[in-house]
Order: sequence, then structure tokens, then C-alpha cells
Amino acid sequence: MSLSDPIGDLIARVKNAQARNHKKVELPSSNFKTKIADILKNEGFIKNFEVSLDKKPVLSLELKYHSGNPVISAFERVSKPGRRIFSSADSLPKINNGLGIAIVSTPKGVMTDIDARKQKVGGEIICKVF
Repeated sequence: MSLSDPIGDLIARVKNAQARNHKKVELPSSNFKTKIADILKNEGFIKNFEVSLDKKPVLSLELKYHSGNPVISAFERVSKPGRRIFSSADSLPKINNGLGIAIVSTPKGVMTDIDARKQKVGGEIICKVF
């Protein structure tokens, strides 16, 4: 199964899993998705993640709930394959008044909008989470 938008797929799977109160969601892994998972974990949006290297690499995310509600209340794709969205460090959007994060792919790697501002690097805004 070839995906034109693997990140969009990751977001859809997380949302679907949360809608059904699943504890875990599994999807095909890639270095890029692993970096996103790492950010989600560091920012407290998911409990944990692991990559298992059976025949094909599988990324499994351990979802996080707070009193029965998913911690991730919104998970939106910003830059899509058909319409890439880039931003300079100065004009990176504040997500939900700073309560949420934007995940940005910069020349210095994948990071949150907060880190990108600190390091004064812009890049492609992959998605926003809050």
C-alpha cells in the first residue's frame, strides 16, 4: 500500500484510535514519523512509542488519556503534499495561545515551533497538536 501522505495517515490513525479509546495505534514506521512520535512524547501528548523491526518497521504509539478523554484534542495536518506551507522563525504561528504545538521540519531537524523560534530557524509546518 503506497501512501501519498504518510503523515496525514499517521494523524488519521491517531484520531481514529482515540475515537475508539484504543490504548495503542500501530502504523508503518519511518524516521520522520519516529521524530514526530518523539516530539509528541516529550510534549506529553502520548505516553510512549516504540519501533519494532519485524519484516517491516512498525511504529506503535501508546496513546494518553486524561480522565477518559484523549490528551490530544486536535491534531491537524498543516502542510500537505499538494500544498506545502513554510514559515520563517518569526512568523511561526502560536497554537491555541501557546497551549498547543506546531511540529516543524527545519534544516536543523524536526522540532516544535517553540524550539524553532529559540533556534531562529523556520521550515515546513507539518501539523499542529493541542
